[in-house]
Amino acid sequence: MSHNTFGHLFRVTTWGESHGPAIGCVVDGCPPMMPLEAADLQVFLDQRRPGQNRFTTQRQEPDEVKILSGVMIDEVTGKQVTTGTPLGLFIENVDQRSKDYGEIKSQYRPGHADFAYDAKYGVRDYRGGGRSSARETAMRVAAGGIARKVLDGVTIRGALVQMGPHKIDRANWDWSEVGNNPFFCPDAKAAALWENYLDGVRKTGSSCGAVIELVAEGVPPGWGAPIYGKLDAELASALMSINAVKAVEIGDGMAVAGLSGEENADEMRMGNDGKPLFLSNHAGGVLGGVSTGQPVVARFAVKPTSSILTPRRSIDKFGGEVDIRTKGRHDPCVGIRAVPVGEAMMAIVLADAFLRHRGQNGAGPVWPASRGGRATTED
Repeated sequence: MSHNTFGHLFRVTTWGESHGPAIGCVVDGCPPMMPLEAADLQVFLDQRRPGQNRFTTQRQEPDEVKILSGVMIDEVTGKQVTTGTPLGLFIENVDQRSKDYGEIKSQYRPGHADFAYDAKYGVRDYRGGGRSSARETAMRVAAGGIARKVLDGVTIRGALVQMGPHKIDRANWDWSEVGNNPFFCPDAKAAALWENYLDGVRKTGSSCGAVIELVAEGVPPGWGAPIYGKLDAELASALMSINAVKAVEIGDGMAVAGLSGEENADEMRMGNDGKPLFLSNHAGGVLGGVSTGQPVVARFAVKPTSSILTPRRSIDKFGGEVDIRTKGRHDPCVGIRAVPVGEAMMAIVLADAFLRHRGQNGAGPVWPASRGGRATTED
């Protein structure tokens, strides 16, 4: 299986399976002399970790990350710093129950990658899905923690804005509420409703989908490139690569089809600080593939978990027709733990965009480049 690497200058390669002995990744392109401890990454892994409440899989994985390479102690500061060489990260798997999947060893779960993997490779890891399992995303979160360290001055936050058919009331949006409930929900009233809704889904052995919204603030204008290196295209690719994601929006996304030209235009004025002031953000902070200085906004939809207790019609690898139900420990709404994964992928894309922009443009240009020749950061 190829295509396990994402990024250009900031490159992330993940490895390992859901029920293998460990998972890991290699992060290449990280600048040297950047302070980095395992604890810097663990805080984000703890947000994604399974088994923290009744609304996620009860698999008990501490997800304790270890940094195996690419760091050393700086003799001047006494702190551990990056060396500029590849960073190797490692997490041990400690709570696998492969026997739960014995009955579906030769059967294909409808809506899952089982059939597609078998059709392509002639072999699949039925134990929890192997590489198609959400277990792989733990390493994305760890790599995203490194990317956040590269992105000085950029804040990335995510929130669950829809669970099943139930959406938040955006008038109630409060970022401080995200950490007060098990759903990463910014609307306290919606979170209370979701608790009852998801309890019902969980008790019937079913599952539901979700929509996650990501916002990156502090992204300066100029990151990304036109045509084939568009920031929004690479962000969409990153989010679409997350297991179970079926749709991505940038800014207003699909809703722009219902807007008029006048409504969609993000009008501009000059702010009191001498910088452009946008009066709206339908574009989601990206125009022509390049960041505008506005918050970068993306949304992605996660499908319902395919592993459910309700029997579904399918076939097995020998061509026989079967009715299949999946035992084991599964998320009734995998979208909950997808919030820190989405944040991580946004961080990885932005870190890569920052390094590529710096490599091509150095310190400039910075708007307005037309005043007195090429602008610099001192202009």
